[in-house]
Amino acid sequence: MKFRILLIGILIVFISGCEDFLNITPETAVTPQNFFQTQSDFEQAVNGAYAPLQSIYDAQTVFGSGGDWMLAEMRSDNTHFTFNVDNRGAVTSENVATFLVESNNGVVANKYNNNFQIIARANEILSQIDQADFDQSVKDRLKGEALFLRAFAYFDLVRNFGGVPLHLEPSGSLEETSLARSSASDVYDQVITDATSAADLLPSKANQQTGRATSGAAYTLLGDVFLTLERWSDAESALSNVTNYSLLPNYADVFDPANEGNDEMVFEVEFLAGTSQSLHSLFPYHFLPRLNDPSIITGVSPAQLNEGGWNTPTPDLIEAYEDTVQDERYAASIGRYSGSSPITGFTYDRTPYIKKYQHDHPSFGQTEQNWPVYRYAEVLLMMAEAINEQGGRLTEAQGYLNEVRDRTGLNDYTATGQADLRDAIMQERRVELAFENKRWHDLVRTGRAVQVMNDFGERVKANPQDYYYAPGNAPTAASFNVTEDQLLYPIPFREINLNPDLEQNPGY
Repeated sequence: MKFRILLIGILIVFISGCEDFLNITPETAVTPQNFFQTQSDFEQAVNGAYAPLQSIYDAQTVFGSGGDWMLAEMRSDNTHFTFNVDNRGAVTSENVATFLVESNNGVVANKYNNNFQIIARANEILSQIDQADFDQSVKDRLKGEALFLRAFAYFDLVRNFGGVPLHLEPSGSLEETSLARSSASDVYDQVITDATSAADLLPSKANQQTGRATSGAAYTLLGDVFLTLERWSDAESALSNVTNYSLLPNYADVFDPANEGNDEMVFEVEFLAGTSQSLHSLFPYHFLPRLNDPSIITGVSPAQLNEGGWNTPTPDLIEAYEDTVQDERYAASIGRYSGSSPITGFTYDRTPYIKKYQHDHPSFGQTEQNWPVYRYAEVLLMMAEAINEQGGRLTEAQGYLNEVRDRTGLNDYTATGQADLRDAIMQERRVELAFENKRWHDLVRTGRAVQVMNDFGERVKANPQDYYYAPGNAPTAASFNVTEDQLLYPIPFREINLNPDLEQNPGY
């Protein structure tokens, strides 16, 4: 059963009062000092620290804001958007894909702000929990979850923005909140420290409630960090501790909400429909074609115009599948739709859309679709990469790759050498993890993002109708002029204004 993310009162809990304004706290006020008393208090606080993950992965709107899928998948050559000539209100979201992001972009600010909200909430928990008096094993688990979430948030920040302010204690004044940026190296060091501590404190998947961080999730996070830093032996060591997981026989079953918490899922962001709070997910509707009646695909009525046409699979991704018939991932991940469109000048002609997140749900716009952050299939591919990059163990590395391929219906891959296997692993990551927010980060960390995305941009500009632009429309000349500066996103303009010690990333 999904654990409910309790939002009521959480914001109040994490607002630290300043003695300069009030010397006496009213007896009815809720502050960190009088809230953190019991096990239940800390459990609610940890739930509140998870809550911003929902906004990071599914912001429930596209106009001026959006989920991580815009920044990590639609930024890449895996997906693009259907150009809507009738409504240009979503241009800030489109700018993510066309490399025209400015520092006032709402999608970027959504990620930055929600990650720091996680960090602030985790800091309050970590500052209080050692002094609390309740069962030590429960305390260790909750502390481990807070450390994991802080590590997760800082890792998300550092690889998207570079060095950021390193807040490790609760902030009780404006001065304490206005820190300068730490170096990326220092942020990575803190991520490793927190994730290592979390791995020691957290229970295994078998002993943890579904949807919460586990020791396996912490070790997977560590593996991801070490791959990003090209610390290959450290990555292998961390990933070797991710045990008691297995691949499901059927790829499509991994993403079905009916199989929540399955043996392949290492960490996922949970959503819950049918409550008085907005805990449901909306992103599956964004990934449909824009339709006056999306029930044509979802089967859910009554329905209305959806804000679809986002994260649309590109011809480039479709060509990346070795065999769209034999490889079961293709049919599970990508659907096709033909018919009329509400967009002027545009007709759907077997237009692809993301199918892997389309499942039964009771009400229009409200799904229980979770977001998969880490799966065991990725652990196997990360292990293959870590071993291959150390050299001399080609057969062993290839075995991890083929463990993933064996489920797909494809033949085992036989590599001719380290470089060949490196390319095969990246190719496998592209199709196995398609639409899971991995492609952009893979391009960046392997040093291929600038070349790949400039080449992709040239193809889009040369053949815009192939990339979901109606006749007569195309990207602007300024689009897809990708430079090294654009491997990081800008620090949000509002943060620069509020904190004069923050320096902007180059190029913005």
